[in-house]
Amino acid sequence: MYRRLHHIADTIARSLALFGGAVLIGLVVLNTVSIVGRAFVPLDIGIRPIRGIYDMTEIGIAVAIFAFLPWAQLSDAHARVDLFQSVMPRFAQRCFDLLFSIAMAALALLITWRLYLGMADKRSFGETTLIAQIPVWWGYAGGLIGAIGFTLVAVFCILRAGRRLLSGSAIDE
Repeated sequence: MYRRLHHIADTIARSLALFGGAVLIGLVVLNTVSIVGRAFVPLDIGIRPIRGIYDMTEIGIAVAIFAFLPWAQLSDAHARVDLFQSVMPRFAQRCFDLLFSIAMAALALLITWRLYLGMADKRSFGETTLIAQIPVWWGYAGGLIGAIGFTLVAVFCILRAGRRLLSGSAIDE
């Protein structure tokens, strides 16, 4: 059962990380095209920068950041201050890992909930970006996908930390 859950969490985290990477690559291409278009403006040959590129970049970066959170959680890559943890007994270290996993899952759930409420609010008012007139809730929806994945992976990490604590091992079998 644990292996199946680990596989599901790994698939969610990897898929979202790849999606986030694809979003970033798309933003690089869009920004490159826009910059080239800006360079051609003085020539007056009809090539111009992309209208609303700042709006698209802002939304895309937010979506990508949320897409990377599950992978960071699964691979224990979040920043931590562990000045004393390295000199503590291994059992205490595993207890702190479990506590950290519980805190991250609670935080992930809070972020997901608030992001959902923000998306619903932006959608109900029909708010759009200033230049490109992109509905703002689209960015929230894209981020919500990553936040849901973050929550699911963070809950799995509680199971993983608890299993490590009970087994006395830091390695997943």
